[in-house]
Amino acid sequence: MLLDSFLDHAIEVDIDVICDGEDVVIGGIMQHIEQAGIHSGDSACSLPPYSLPDDVLDEMRVQVVAMAKKLNVIGLMNTQLAYQDDEIYIIEVNPRASRTVPFVSKAISAPLANIAARVMAGKSLKELNFTKEIIPKHFSVKEAVFPFNKFLGVDPILGPEMRSTGEVMGIGDDFATAFDKAQLAAGSRAPSSGKVFVSLRKLDRDDLVDLGKRLAKQGFSLVATRSNREALVEAGLECEMVNKVSEGSPHIVDMIKNDDIDLIINSTEDTQGVEDAAAIRCQALVHKVPFTTTVAAAFAMLDGLNTHEEITVRTVQSLNN
Repeated sequence: MLLDSFLDHAIEVDIDVICDGEDVVIGGIMQHIEQAGIHSGDSACSLPPYSLPDDVLDEMRVQVVAMAKKLNVIGLMNTQLAYQDDEIYIIEVNPRASRTVPFVSKAISAPLANIAARVMAGKSLKELNFTKEIIPKHFSVKEAVFPFNKFLGVDPILGPEMRSTGEVMGIGDDFATAFDKAQLAAGSRAPSSGKVFVSLRKLDRDDLVDLGKRLAKQGFSLVATRSNREALVEAGLECEMVNKVSEGSPHIVDMIKNDDIDLIINSTEDTQGVEDAAAIRCQALVHKVPFTTTVAAAFAMLDGLNTHEEITVRTVQSLNN
């Protein structure tokens, strides 16, 4: 029997390093956009981290370097960490290359796999002139690509099991621009306005009003289930009420089928909520309505909306020159 447990509302971080037995160089530190609990292969991530404080990142660097030396790693090592309430947790350590290596290599313009292979063949990091972490001035965002549009009727909810079949990369001068480009490349770019359905689980309710205000400021009309609507109206926001699926028609799935919803932000927790949300997500796929199941991704999406008209293209080779 395998028992899984995870931290709610924790920030997950991936760190790739190369160790030659004496020296350790960090290839890249990636902050996940979805909270810990979503498989790292399914979560979008940003390099460099977009919100973690410098002192936390420095402590993570210290811990990862110490682990690489203690484990006698020769070559690449990937570490997944979580940060919550001023505590750093180790999720797992893999003394091998991770799927993040190609992404990091492009983001920092350094061939990590090539360098690691030479280290494993006996070269030192000093001999290869790779002795210092490269922190790019630009932001790179990796986004997962999912096959759900090929399997209509399958619930696209994300969790600890990996479901993505590919990934794309967006690059920009700031996090918002890079995130928006990644969404565009993944085919899941959100509209700039319209009618948005918002329904958050109790654990996420502290963010509900702030999220509602930002959506309204962006130009969205709000639609929510009863308890979510009450909180939004109490905060002075206009919001249309709609039934949950379990409360009977007319409900939110009816609105999606009638093409009355342009964007969905829906996080769930209890059994009935998960069943209702499954119907919502499946219909969203059928009617090609963008959706997110985490609050963190919703806020990142709103950051990216402000850059819709500012897309620029550059070569990878020019990034770190």
